[in-house]
Amino acid sequence: MASTSRRPANPKDAAEALFKPTKKATAPAVERPAIPNAKELVSLKIDSDVLAHFQADGPGWQDRINDILRAAMKQLP
Repeated sequence: MASTSRRPANPKDAAEALFKPTKKATAPAVERPAIPNAKELVSLKIDSDVLAHFQADGPGWQDRINDILRAAMKQLP
């Protein structure tokens, strides 16, 4: 019976075997219905004086900006 070593003959091959990407099973995509009126995190650049105006009244400034934008949106044709 021929004895075969468990160790690879070439150390480089052994090292590369450790770093080979493994194939992972990907989970199937789950379709989720859109949530109505869900808030979405965005990055928005606005003038510093506009930001200061809304922040001057304290917490809730993001909601106040959202309310003003919604009112402006309704006025558009």
